[in-house]
Amino acid sequence: MKTRCAWVTEDPLYIAYHDKEWGRPIYDDRLLFEFLILEGAQAGLSWLTVLKKRENYRRAFDQFDQEKIANYPDKKIQSLLQDSGIIRNRLKINAAVINAKAYLSLRDEVGNFSDYLWQFVDGQPLRNHWQSIKEIPVTTPISDALSKDLKRRGFKFVGSTICYAFMQAVGMVNDHTVDCFCRS
Repeated sequence: MKTRCAWVTEDPLYIAYHDKEWGRPIYDDRLLFEFLILEGAQAGLSWLTVLKKRENYRRAFDQFDQEKIANYPDKKIQSLLQDSGIIRNRLKINAAVINAKAYLSLRDEVGNFSDYLWQFVDGQPLRNHWQSIKEIPVTTPISDALSKDLKRRGFKFVGSTICYAFMQAVGMVNDHTVDCFCRS
C-alpha cells in the first residue's frame, strides 16, 4: 500500500488528484489561471468540493479562456449564478471576471503568467522536508509577497493562504511529506 500525505481521503478523485497533479510543476498559462480561479473559489470550502466541480467550472468558464471571461456580459454572470454545477457565490464569480482582466493586463506587461509566477521561487520548486502535515504552514513570506503583488495588480481572492495553496497545487512548492510516495 502506498503512503500518501495525511490530508488525502479515501475518495478516488482526491487520491488521483494527489497522485497525479498536486505538487507537480505547471508552466502552462491557461492551467495556472484555472488553478488560481479554482483556489479562489475554494475559499472557505474544502478542496474536494471544488475538485468535484472542476469539470463543471471548465464548461461554465469556457475552459478558462481569459479573453472570454474578461468580456463576460451581465447575462453570462447571471447564468453562472444559476449554475448548480459550480459554487454560486457572486463575489467569487465576479472575482473570476476581474482576475481575467487583471491576467490580461499582467500578460501584456510581463509576457506570460508562468514566468511571472515562477520568479517568486527563482524558477525552481521549493522543496520542503515536512515530517507531518501539522508542520506545513498556511502562508509563507513568499505567498505573502505573491498575494501582495497580485492584489496590487487588481486580482481578487488572492490572499496569502490562497496563494500558498495555489503554490502547492501548481508545484511551486513541494509540500508532500517525507513519507509520501509522491515526494520524489
